[in-house]
Amino acid sequence: MKFTSIMAALLGMAAASAPASVCAQDQNAIAAALQAKRAESWPVVGVMADVGVPDGAIGSLVVRPWQWFRAYAGGGSNSVSKGYRGGFSLLPFGAGPSVSLEYGHYADGDANGLVRRMVSGEFKGSSLLDKVGYDYANAHVGLDFGGKNVIFYVHGGVSRVWAQLHGVNDALGTSGSSTVVSVNQDPKITVTGSSLKIGLIVFLM
Repeated sequence: MKFTSIMAALLGMAAASAPASVCAQDQNAIAAALQAKRAESWPVVGVMADVGVPDGAIGSLVVRPWQWFRAYAGGGSNSVSKGYRGGFSLLPFGAGPSVSLEYGHYADGDANGLVRRMVSGEFKGSSLLDKVGYDYANAHVGLDFGGKNVIFYVHGGVSRVWAQLHGVNDALGTSGSSTVVSVNQDPKITVTGSSLKIGLIVFLM
């Protein structure tokens, strides 16, 4: 009778401790799964810098809600004036080949100094360069090297640039010709051509 009571007590203790052991194992498994999930998750917010044509030099804030998609917006300079650009990139594999669409704008600025530094000889300036600004749109394909925290990329493709010429009448008036030509409205021009840029992205959190 005494032996039976002891066995019953031991079995009761084992039954009581079994759920606690199973619960502890479940908690450990859940903690391990959460830690693994955090280790494999990619940071979402970062900063980007690139340089190219017609973009100029641009610094941007980047948001990557999914590994295959990132959106960005920022501002910079083309050595004549300040501007801004926004766009997004699609990366089917999280890295490697990419497709990007972007739109940007540069305010009017005096480009005479830039041209003077670029051309040889004496450049007296032109009224056509007193106010130079443009809007542009990029359609690029490229390669993105890296992935999780740091990405270096090379993008190239086609850009469309819209601009308005200012100071046309002044330029025609100083042409030295005896024929007088007057333009009532500043003409608008549209140019489509190839474009290229290189850049770096660092994701922070």
